[in-house]
Amino acid sequence: MSHNSAPLVVVMGVSGSGKTTVGQLLAQGLGVAYAEGDDFHPAPNVAKMRAGHSLDDEDRRPWLDKIAQWLTDHADSGGVVTCSALKRSYRDRLASAGAHVFFLHLDGSPELIAARITERRGHFMPPDLLRTQFADLEPLTDDEAGAAIPIDGTPQQTAALAHAAVTAL
Repeated sequence: MSHNSAPLVVVMGVSGSGKTTVGQLLAQGLGVAYAEGDDFHPAPNVAKMRAGHSLDDEDRRPWLDKIAQWLTDHADSGGVVTCSALKRSYRDRLASAGAHVFFLHLDGSPELIAARITERRGHFMPPDLLRTQFADLEPLTDDEAGAAIPIDGTPQQTAALAHAAVTAL
């Protein structure tokens, strides 16, 4: 790594792309703290999504602020946090947390991710909202610190690709 602190990584992507599983494996492999981005949602956001309604930018603002604070708090020790971070403006907010932030976009086809969501149990995000997430997704651009990681392999294979991308910094 070219910077002096431990890695600070946001594992991003649409719901069902494997952020939690890959994020936990990556944090373990890097030996840094892990945080689940969904845990930062205020209760009204969770209720809105459970009811099948998409969040708007105003709904996301306090959520992104909490995740940005977590990144700031872990700037020296490093960490991995999950966050959909679908829009460039959201990533810019997270990147402004005051430390080098690297984004890992877990990238898969709508069909693959829809199949995964259909099999998932106990999550507040209904499968019907996947379409809106893909519509909102703004892929990483060349001027953002990050990498797109394909998710068509096993979680362990995806985590290994993620680890390689982070440690190649």
